[in-house]
Amino acid sequence: MIVVTGATGNIGRPLVRALAAAGEDVTAVARRVTAAEVPPGVRAVPADLAEPTTLKAALDGADALFLLLAGDLLGPGDDPAEVLAAAGAGGVGRIVLLSSQGAGTRADVPSHSRLAAFEEAVRAAGPDWTILRPGGFHTNAYQWAESIRTARTAAAPFAGVGLPFVDPADIAEVAAAVLREDGHTGRVYELTGPAPVSPRERARAIGEALGAPVRFTEQTPAEAREEMLRFMPAPVADGTLAILGRPLPAERRVSPDVERVLGRPPRSFADWAARNAPAFA
Repeated sequence: MIVVTGATGNIGRPLVRALAAAGEDVTAVARRVTAAEVPPGVRAVPADLAEPTTLKAALDGADALFLLLAGDLLGPGDDPAEVLAAAGAGGVGRIVLLSSQGAGTRADVPSHSRLAAFEEAVRAAGPDWTILRPGGFHTNAYQWAESIRTARTAAAPFAGVGLPFVDPADIAEVAAAVLREDGHTGRVYELTGPAPVSPRERARAIGEALGAPVRFTEQTPAEAREEMLRFMPAPVADGTLAILGRPLPAERRVSPDVERVLGRPPRSFADWAARNAPAFA
């Protein structure tokens, strides 16, 4: 059995679908997941990683675990070993952790030190582990959905800074392969898109997908931070802004790991925008 945490999100949802379609026995875990939200035959178990004791029903008898941490777990909190101890008690032998590129490039910064601590705990938990380190997600553009629908406008800081954001669908496909296949033990995969794309270029690509121009406005870092604080802790917001505005060379690099695992290049932002244009129409 494969347990998928964060099962109702941008990565967990397609991952559950992919595993179920492959014939795997899947348990979908999220704080408020219901049977109506998962494919037929998938078990839905509400549980909270912030309260490891709630995981027992999901993890008992599991072979593999996809571990995704919600944003509110990335600040100071309980020892990550508690979650992994619950996995071990349930019989989990393979753990795939969704980490972040920043856990490697900025492990000592508060915004990413929590993920770095989880990485170390996963390494210590057992011999069969894999860590996935994506950069920014194409789906971050959903924050523009309302403004593009209503006014054909988009706003973001650092208009000309390009980063190789990745499609969550690619992350889910990589995770499915790593959970099901041998040969990935002890690997750390950096997951990026095929090329750096700036906020201004992302807005243009959405406009092209819609067949209508989207006017881009550059925010100040302070304006962007105020918006971020509505849905993420301050240390995570500050760390995110640092990457967006002053990326390190390693954070600008296009990684070969998506193609290495899947045997095809990663999807571009333009491809994502074309598939998801209805969200902005």
